[in-house]
Amino acid sequence: MPGRRISLLAVKRAVTAAVVLAVLAGVSIVLWDWYAERRSRCADGVTRMEATGECVGVTDGSHVFEGHLKEVTEKIAAENEKLVESGEPYVSIAYMTSFTLRGSDSNSKESVRHELQGAYLAQYRGNRGDLRGVPRVRLLIANVGSESRYWEHTVRELVARKEKERLVAVTGLGPSTTRNLAALRELSEQGLATVAGAMTATSIGDEEGFVRVAPTNRDEARAAARYLRRERIATAVVVKDAARHNLYAETLSEDFAAEFPRKGRHELVTEARTFDSSKAAWETELAFIAQQLCHHEPAAVYFAGRGKHLTHFLDRLANRPCTDWNVTVMTGDDTTNLTKEQLTDAARSGIRVLYTGLAHPDMWSDHPDRVSQPSIRAFREGDLMDRWFPSDRHGDGQAMMAHDAVLTAAVGAQMAAGGESEVTGETVGTMFRQMHGEQRVPGTSGFLSFRNDGNPAERAVPILELRPDGNPVFVEVVFPRG
Repeated sequence: MPGRRISLLAVKRAVTAAVVLAVLAGVSIVLWDWYAERRSRCADGVTRMEATGECVGVTDGSHVFEGHLKEVTEKIAAENEKLVESGEPYVSIAYMTSFTLRGSDSNSKESVRHELQGAYLAQYRGNRGDLRGVPRVRLLIANVGSESRYWEHTVRELVARKEKERLVAVTGLGPSTTRNLAALRELSEQGLATVAGAMTATSIGDEEGFVRVAPTNRDEARAAARYLRRERIATAVVVKDAARHNLYAETLSEDFAAEFPRKGRHELVTEARTFDSSKAAWETELAFIAQQLCHHEPAAVYFAGRGKHLTHFLDRLANRPCTDWNVTVMTGDDTTNLTKEQLTDAARSGIRVLYTGLAHPDMWSDHPDRVSQPSIRAFREGDLMDRWFPSDRHGDGQAMMAHDAVLTAAVGAQMAAGGESEVTGETVGTMFRQMHGEQRVPGTSGFLSFRNDGNPAERAVPILELRPDGNPVFVEVVFPRG
């Protein structure tokens, strides 16, 4: 019997030890999950991605994605907090793009900072300024990471906020790339209205509840071709980036090639010269192209590529062996993503560089009736943008486009609130098609209305010129459609 008691006691001890070990294992798993979650968590709704170390996701301004965004992020956070505490009716509108940039991105820190500043201006005007209305705007900041690598994660975060945070629209959306197009389509399928700021590729459009405030590449190419023909430029060559996923360069080159030739008086003297910016040899390719152009000596080169590749092409073109050949380089709006230092370096090449911009504060100086004066006044010296952000200049048009994108969504929400339906992404999206006549949006780039495919109607395009000091100079405004 004593032996049996010892045996039972041993069993009990073994069972107890097993239970304790199981509990400890469970606690260890919970603690490890808690530690891993805490380690990957940058803030509420913002996650650190192990592969790159970037914090991506959605914030109301309580998290700052990059140090240079701190000033404007804090203004957005303060406006959001004041709005929620007031108890006034509001909807959430997100501004989404790549805020944690790397060398591979086409946008610069300066350009995305300007975007966020313009988005804040639209929020302020809609909540407490000259365009205040109901519902008010709670502005969210959504980061999809460098090259939009984590767009799926951020889109999931946004969709999760539809109900609990009254999210109705996502604006901005970044440059024209396949990833950003995929994000746009997913947001649309999830019933959110979308307003693109600087997404210009002609092939993007016809999505449910989608509009863009920027001109399309087709409109930019038409404006460029029209201006060059008026300048009596008879011959041109297209230099284009053939990299996959670059919808901007692809449609820009196609549209210019279709628009420039006119009955023998204006012609493309050879087929497009291509380089591939996704390959390691892209700089060498541009060097060869610059030399090859000496054989054709076109009066103009239309560069269908990103701004950061343009600067290298200009360096090579400035070192061309045919020094007696004078050439004008015309390019598209991605030039606005260059920093002032990059623009200065590009201008020092000694080559005349023109480009079609998205918007410019001076574009309606001769036609003040074509723009809302309170809208454009905010960008003048000594006014709101100058007082809020005295270290920044906004001639690149990025802040203007972001302002117009957020304002379009806000006006859509106000229009939807005037009906009998609940203000949702779907009802806001349907209002975009009603923005005509008296319902046009008083944007900084002009009064905005939209066609059924989501593109802006009667959108004017400013022609800008680089100057040695790095500041773009407004040349004239062109209506691509006449």
